[in-house]
Amino acid sequence: MSPGWFDRLSAGLSRTRDQIGDRIAEIVGRGPDVGEEFWEYLEETLIAADMGAAASSEIVERLKTRARREDLPDATAVGSALVDLIANELPAVSDPLAANPLTVLFVGVNGTGKTTSVGKIAAEAAAAGRRVVVGSADTYRAAAIEQLRVWADRAGVPVVERERGTDPASVVFDTLAKARELGGDLVLIDTAGRLHTSTDLMQELRKVQRVAKAQSTAPVCSLLVLDATTGQNGLQQARLFNEALELDGIILTKLDGTARGGIAVAIARELGLPIVRIGVGESVEDLHAFDATEFARALTGAR
Repeated sequence: MSPGWFDRLSAGLSRTRDQIGDRIAEIVGRGPDVGEEFWEYLEETLIAADMGAAASSEIVERLKTRARREDLPDATAVGSALVDLIANELPAVSDPLAANPLTVLFVGVNGTGKTTSVGKIAAEAAAAGRRVVVGSADTYRAAAIEQLRVWADRAGVPVVERERGTDPASVVFDTLAKARELGGDLVLIDTAGRLHTSTDLMQELRKVQRVAKAQSTAPVCSLLVLDATTGQNGLQQARLFNEALELDGIILTKLDGTARGGIAVAIARELGLPIVRIGVGESVEDLHAFDATEFARALTGAR
């Protein structure tokens, strides 16, 4: 982990940290004792950060047990132990985007940052020497096609695009054909944003996934891009996309715009899906591989 990234992550999570770290500090400032008021306040704080009622309650109960067993001296020590417990809710996993070769489908509702995430990952991978091919299968919005073209040009990678209104599955077919022609080892495919409640659109997305799996010579990874500012609604999106596609992971964006960063815990806990990348800003460097311990540290303000 680079110090520069941790600083950006910490700054990006400042709103959530105000919900957790600063409110814990408020209790600590009242005195060193860890009483029932502290535990109740801590549980309320975790719920407010969108970790979910069940996860928040269990984390607090485990903290109580640990505080008694290890004779933690004060609220500051309890706050440090909180980092470990949050990190344990977000188990470390190998980065699925490191697989080589690999085809990746980026899915999600409108406005979550799918196209931007594709562009950032393309730039990162190309800079690392991978042979990247990008596919613009969001054929409903001309702006999405243009945006992805700009990102691909910046990264210096080829992009496959077709006229607006083209069948998205055919774009996937053409993208994978181009990747085979060029010897691409990482194929990144942007898909149209769709409401998770729309049966027809979800069926179309399943078709896109079927074509990708049939045509790709590499494993196919389906990643859901979620906007962290949507909180518990994002969890519902994840449930339904996972039911439709059997997702391989989550990219959680816009953590810098919310006090609900705890939604990462709720998603990982309920769905068992790894968080592959987290985003805290607009630059390429602001989308980063997820690390549970550094996330928990930045979330709580602990060092």
